[in-house]
Amino acid sequence: MYHKKIFFLLIIFCIHVSSFEEGFAKNQSINIAYRDYGPINGTPVLLVTGLGAQLTLWPEFLIKDLQENNFRPIVFDNRDVGLSTRFSSQPSQTLNYLKYFLFIPINSEYTIEDMALDGIAVLDHLKIDSAHILGMSMGGMISQVLVAQHPKRVKSFTMISSTASTPNPFNGPKFKVTQQLLKRSAAKNDIEGRIDQSIKLFELIGTPGKNYDTPQFRKNMRAYIERAGDDGGFLRQMAAIIGSQNRKELLKTIITPTLIIHGDIDPLIKVKNAYSAERLIQSSELEIVEGMGHMLDEESYEKFKFRLINFLNR
Repeated sequence: MYHKKIFFLLIIFCIHVSSFEEGFAKNQSINIAYRDYGPINGTPVLLVTGLGAQLTLWPEFLIKDLQENNFRPIVFDNRDVGLSTRFSSQPSQTLNYLKYFLFIPINSEYTIEDMALDGIAVLDHLKIDSAHILGMSMGGMISQVLVAQHPKRVKSFTMISSTASTPNPFNGPKFKVTQQLLKRSAAKNDIEGRIDQSIKLFELIGTPGKNYDTPQFRKNMRAYIERAGDDGGFLRQMAAIIGSQNRKELLKTIITPTLIIHGDIDPLIKVKNAYSAERLIQSSELEIVEGMGHMLDEESYEKFKFRLINFLNR
């Protein structure tokens, strides 16, 4: 039963925090898997994750830090990933990227706007009137729409490593990163191959010099892959991103207090996107993190966590 709530301990990927409540919220015919880490009397923070990422990718250090500061972190699988409703179309990587480089619009099975409503469905299901919204990467794009179109549901907006622009060959990721992203779904039935690909991708977009090829990382990534099975949603979510219109005019309508956090060496979404977002959002402030790539590693988090907590407390 989708809405039955259960309590249990689960150690998966990098989340090792205590018990949580999990279940499914419903957006029309779409079921959205969520986890509510509590405490129930904490101020809710809805975390919106990035491209192809399951809710288990949110790191333990962030979840615990929020809880220790009287916040209630709530995470969810975006549609088409993890345990949320999956779709069945199979977009052509080659055709989509040909369209991408030729600036031809790409059709997608759902939109960024649809995905924003999934976040609202989680809040509705948990009977939360308003929450802090924290979105990272594609989650930041989804959150832009959520915050702009549902301002009464939002206490504040934190955007990490994201952009209002539709990625294109001039403002998109570096070529090596694009190549690795294209390989993401190639080894569908080869778990070790997918783990190897993940390590290579993390090395490209994470903290420079950090060793991701460790036994613990491989163990965690195996559990991560086994939780959700195939990676098909990655391409469909990518189509939603590339097929979307830029949100620059939308950002001008945001009046919610906003903190923009971005790494100065982000190879996936360039730092100039953060400066652009600050100019567009009238109530925003900007934190550029030295030495931070695109991943939310603990080394990078330590550099801005006090700014984040102080912002949320305001």
